[in-house]
Amino acid sequence: MVLEALKERSTIEELARKYELHPTQINLWKKEAVSNLSSVFGKGTEGEKQEQEEQIDKLYSQIGQLKVENDFLKKRLY
Repeated sequence: MVLEALKERSTIEELARKYELHPTQINLWKKEAVSNLSSVFGKGTEGEKQEQEEQIDKLYSQIGQLKVENDFLKKRLY
């Protein structure tokens, strides 16, 4: 029912009649669904978060090393 409300193919009043619910309840569920969608799709498990943070740290480390090497080579060139 919430998916139908999110698709907005029918009005809230039509959905309320179809599912025998009060329109306010449908609106409340719709608002909750919209506010929580990011947590459903945007976040992974704790293990995935940890793995991603480790990857980011590794990449920043590589960037730092490459910057140092680049600066060294620039100095040697001049």
